[in-house]
Parts: sequence; C-alpha cells; structure tokens
Amino acid sequence: MDWSHYRFRSLWALPAPPGVVHDLLAQAEDYPRWWPQVREVNRIDDTSGVITIRSLLPYDITFTAREVRRDRAAGIVEIAMTGDLEGWARWTITPHGSGTLARYDQVVDVNKPLLRRLAVPGRPFFRANHRLMMRAGRRGLLADLAGRREAV
Repeated sequence: MDWSHYRFRSLWALPAPPGVVHDLLAQAEDYPRWWPQVREVNRIDDTSGVITIRSLLPYDITFTAREVRRDRAAGIVEIAMTGDLEGWARWTITPHGSGTLARYDQVVDVNKPLLRRLAVPGRPFFRANHRLMMRAGRRGLLADLAGRREAV
C-alpha cells in the first residue's frame, strides 16, 4: 500500500439550483472568499492557477491546478493537480430535491516531503484534516449562497 495515496469523496447538499452551484464551484479564484482553508489562488492563465491550502494541521499545501473539464450541462468541474499534490479532483453537480447535490471526488498522491515522511503515523490525522476542511468549505459556501439570496 502506498501510504501517500489518498481517495476522498464528500457530498454537499446545497439549497441552490445546479447551475448556480456549478458557476460558483467553477470559479476557483473566488474560493478564498468563502472557503477559509483555501488561502490563496493565483491565476496563471485561463485554465490554470497556483492554489495554497491550509487546514487545521500546521502545514501549507501548494499545487498547480489545471482545468481539464468544465461542462455546465453535465454538471462537471474537473482539475488536474501537480506540486505538493499530484492527481485530480472533480465536482459533479446534480439536482437534489429543490436544490443541488455537489459531489467532490479527489484522487491524489502527496509529494510534499514532510507529509511523505509522516505518511504512516500521520494518515488518520491527514484524513481528519481533509474532512474538517471539506466541512468548513460547505459551511462557507452555504453562507455565500445565503448572502446571495438576501441580496436579491
């Protein structure tokens, strides 16, 4: 088993139409506004940028994200990742009741040397750190959506 290889899945039920959710999730440069753990997004060009994230554990992860698919009709936003993380991440946005279900799938290998050295003893903490980050992201997006509804 490669202890530096991770697969994650998160499900976010959101009270907004799929098109609105897709458009928000497709704008990674806006993530730091509503997702506290996404510390910085610096655009390189129309389809790529450098992203720095940091959750509860005291380390930054920086990677280049390159958009490989953005399909509003299919509800897909997918990126390839290189740097401290190597792999891919995908949002799949579908109707769910009167709102939307946003499914986040990520498959990555951790390249950051410190995290590779701590792979075995740190694995449960790294997974918990990811869960906390995703929970905070959902809360932040919910607050952003509520603010948009109030502004209308």
